[in-house]
Amino acid sequence: MDTKKAVKRIEDLTKELNHYNHQYYIENTSEVSDFEYDKRLKELQDLEEKFPELAATNSPTKRVGGDITKKFQTVKHEYPMLSLSNTYSEEEIVEWENRVKKLVPGKVNYVCELKYDGVAIGIRYENGALVQAITRGDGTQGEDVSANVKTIRTIPLKLKGNYPEVFEIRGEIFFPLENFNTLNKSREENGEELFANPRNSASGTLKMQDSKVVSERGLDCFLYGIYGRDLPAEGHYDSVINAGEWGFKIPTPEKKYLKKTDSIEGIMEFIHYWDENRVDLPFEIDGVVIKIDDYSQQEELGNTAKSPRWAIAYKFKTEQA
Repeated sequence: MDTKKAVKRIEDLTKELNHYNHQYYIENTSEVSDFEYDKRLKELQDLEEKFPELAATNSPTKRVGGDITKKFQTVKHEYPMLSLSNTYSEEEIVEWENRVKKLVPGKVNYVCELKYDGVAIGIRYENGALVQAITRGDGTQGEDVSANVKTIRTIPLKLKGNYPEVFEIRGEIFFPLENFNTLNKSREENGEELFANPRNSASGTLKMQDSKVVSERGLDCFLYGIYGRDLPAEGHYDSVINAGEWGFKIPTPEKKYLKKTDSIEGIMEFIHYWDENRVDLPFEIDGVVIKIDDYSQQEELGNTAKSPRWAIAYKFKTEQA
């Protein structure tokens, strides 16, 4: 095969594999068998080995890992990754909501989300392609873990639809309980020390030098916070829904992972529902997050040195084993 034909075949295979990947990991459907998928992936790997100059940085072959990172580079966040104010008290949620209504003129809508027990990540996209993934670090700067993040199947390498030219999306990388339990069972059989919990294991896995091992462990990710200029939505809720259309795995309202409400009763309903039903989730959460929906109202409320005034986290009391 000459270079011209290889370019076309690589383009076709990349498009197909990205499509199948989105179907399988985001939409939970598949129009090809595992055998057919693996066959195409192997063909792409062979072509990239034969024509290394044609291998893209965001090729679907990056999903299986293989890159070795000796030292993770420290990168400054364009938008600081602030931590949320926490409370275990419903009374404090009521006080926060009352305070917000006094400070912000007009109607206030709130967005309720799950507080995933994982690792915060910020991922930058330019012209629909993943260019960099950075951990929270100290909030001002974090570590570039792009090679490892590319192995997480639910994080798109190339977007679809009408997305902004440049933006950052934030969310949480976590260990699905099924994958975590499988890993611990394997470690037990090999006489290795068991991992204590999914959160620490997700964090440790994300910092591993060998991206192939990261790929094999099966981390997952929900993405939901959009940062950038000239965003197509005026509020947080619509931004999350938009992100789903661009190809991201988002917390959906259909699964009750996301809720928009204009009342404290709606907020409390969300808190009580998930305090009771979190045991049925396939991943761990340690609370819920409440945010002001409207971006202009968020801006008006601003931030303290550490936390945004427009958001608060309600933490569940730890379940006793």
